[in-house]
Amino acid sequence: MSDPRYQIDVSVVTRFLADQSQPEQNRFAFAYTITVKNNGLVPAKLLSRHWVITDGDGQVEEVRGAGVVGQQPLIDIGASHTYSSGTVMTSKVGTMQGSYQMKATDGKLFDAIIAPFRLAVPGALH
Repeated sequence: MSDPRYQIDVSVVTRFLADQSQPEQNRFAFAYTITVKNNGLVPAKLLSRHWVITDGDGQVEEVRGAGVVGQQPLIDIGASHTYSSGTVMTSKVGTMQGSYQMKATDGKLFDAIIAPFRLAVPGALH
């Protein structure tokens, strides 16, 4: 059971970027907007990210880095941080999932899980 002091919820909205894609070259661009909400009892700073990106052919790419889009936001109790980013895949459909490493103001390190979400060209799934 997770500790209610360290409760981070992550929501994602995705979209296909047709104007930045080149289907004839198997290049499919996607944007995603992520909201990281602190539903815990302690403010927490987002230190780093770990993504697992899987395309429709099963090819896996892992991405690790400090913060998100150049920031390491401190998220207060009940507050959220929203940012947008993107990725390019070689297939029309894929998934992303991962985690954020967080540090609460009381010093506790913990992971906020990013549940798998789908990236898909409109009409690619029936």
